[in-house]
Amino acid sequence: MIRLILNRLGQGVVTLFVLVTITFFLVRAMPGSPYTEEKAIPEHILERMKAYTGLDQPLPVQYFRYLKNVVIHQDLGDLIKKDGVKVSEIISESFPVSLGLGVMSIGIALMVGIPAGVIAAVRKNTIIDFSSLAAAMVGICLPSFVIGPLLAVTAGLELRWFNVAGWSSPTDWVLPAVTLGLINAAYLARLARGGMLDVLSQDYIRTARAKGAPGFRIVIRHALRGGLIPAVAFIGPAFAGMISGSFVIETIFQVPGMGQHFVNAATDREFFLIQGLVLFYGFLIVGANLLADLAQIALNPRLRKA
Repeated sequence: MIRLILNRLGQGVVTLFVLVTITFFLVRAMPGSPYTEEKAIPEHILERMKAYTGLDQPLPVQYFRYLKNVVIHQDLGDLIKKDGVKVSEIISESFPVSLGLGVMSIGIALMVGIPAGVIAAVRKNTIIDFSSLAAAMVGICLPSFVIGPLLAVTAGLELRWFNVAGWSSPTDWVLPAVTLGLINAAYLARLARGGMLDVLSQDYIRTARAKGAPGFRIVIRHALRGGLIPAVAFIGPAFAGMISGSFVIETIFQVPGMGQHFVNAATDREFFLIQGLVLFYGFLIVGANLLADLAQIALNPRLRKA
């Protein structure tokens, strides 16, 4: 088990290094520059601005300087167009909002998706199973930019149950959290159903049934732990994706999370902000996958010997 965790940590470090390297060179290959404006900047002023931010140096020099600042000083850099504003400040201000949205969304996804998948597996080839599969397929096929406006129009504008924009009161949180939660609940339902069907077909389950064990007890005590392993593997990266901010959802419901900064940074060509957000997102993915691996080890004792 210890070797497995160390192996995952080593893979995570390599993944973050590759991610930082690719992002660094890709953002600098974007057309234009952070100093591209409607009104042309005089050449001598442009050179001084580049020298101030270090963008006048060769790419290898910029790259190793950035790695040094990140690894040794934990400094993600400053915004190019806003002097004195650090990337870490932007992340620290927007991350709590995205974290809250992600926690609520994953809670909704778990409460809806897992029970739906388990019940569909237990009631295989019944109207309950077919209905769950149909609902999950609709949730997977409909993108967030369709579900979000539909909920905003019906539950927000017509019924006036919740607010459709902002993040200042609990009524503002419901619609974006439900939108993200339902989308991921559809995936969880299908994964939970598939995992449960695989476990319910095992010999030890048939043996328990032959001995007269109640069906509810078989599902809870014998099948549930193994059947939820595929869903647990999905929860890690899905949760990281939620808390990093959804561009579409945050735009539709005007949520001041991390997603808006991804879009603005790409539009304004804020190199350091793009790199910092991508690195932070990669760190979340690595951490969430590690937690998912630990959860799978807890559910499957055979992995503890790996």
